[in-house]
Amino acid sequence: MALELSIIASGSTGNCLYVGTEQTRVLIDAGISGRRIVQGLEEAGIDPASIQALCVSHEHADHIQSVGVLHRRFGMDLFTNRGTLEGLGEHKVLPWNLFSTGHAFGIGDLVIEPFSVSHDAREPVGFTITSGATRIGIATDLGVATHLIRERLKQCRVIVCESNHDPLLLRNSQRPWHTKKRIAGRQGHLSNEAAAELISGVAGENDRLERVYLAHLSAECNRPEQAAKHMRRALDDAGHSRVAVELTAPDRPARVWREDETGRDRD
Repeated sequence: MALELSIIASGSTGNCLYVGTEQTRVLIDAGISGRRIVQGLEEAGIDPASIQALCVSHEHADHIQSVGVLHRRFGMDLFTNRGTLEGLGEHKVLPWNLFSTGHAFGIGDLVIEPFSVSHDAREPVGFTITSGATRIGIATDLGVATHLIRERLKQCRVIVCESNHDPLLLRNSQRPWHTKKRIAGRQGHLSNEAAAELISGVAGENDRLERVYLAHLSAECNRPEQAAKHMRRALDDAGHSRVAVELTAPDRPARVWREDETGRDRD
């Protein structure tokens, strides 16, 4: 059945996205207020009460803020891995379903495969989500684009990819040195250049790729137009002008992507 993607919010202050079909509706992370998640879903024409599951990528606050609120209000099933569960604090007592990193599991007509990413959390993951022949990839909160990540993204039609910071803006920011070092390190966040290199490389091995969303942009150490420019230039220089580039934001939903019944982009 046709897939739909709505990025409700993405940034250092909070992250939440929706992926679904007519049969199955899932949230990935809940790092903003429950009120804003409900509002974002309703703006996309999605009934919040129809969400069946919430999958959590890792335990940082900007990904789990409203987990308890959403579960209590809507009764959605909760999924994460063992490592993340151990870091969930007060949310640990909720009725979690545990998945194994690297092993696909099903929710309705969606096949979800969590894969390891390099980040300063207990057991952080990205996800691919597949329905029929269509796959969406989610790769945020990662300090380095590993071979595994490239392999997992190769069959995706749409990719949500971190493009967190501009190295010069990060270096010249007022943040403490240890914070700058963490962000730029192998367990931190991808720069604009690293994200562009990752996606242009994936596009060269994946003629199915149609769109990339730039996610988790730093408000202090990035500029949306710079992130988009780096990605657009890298894709065009590599001969992949077919791939559309979309920005996400922490305070408003991004453009919704919908697949029609013929498998074409229908935003």
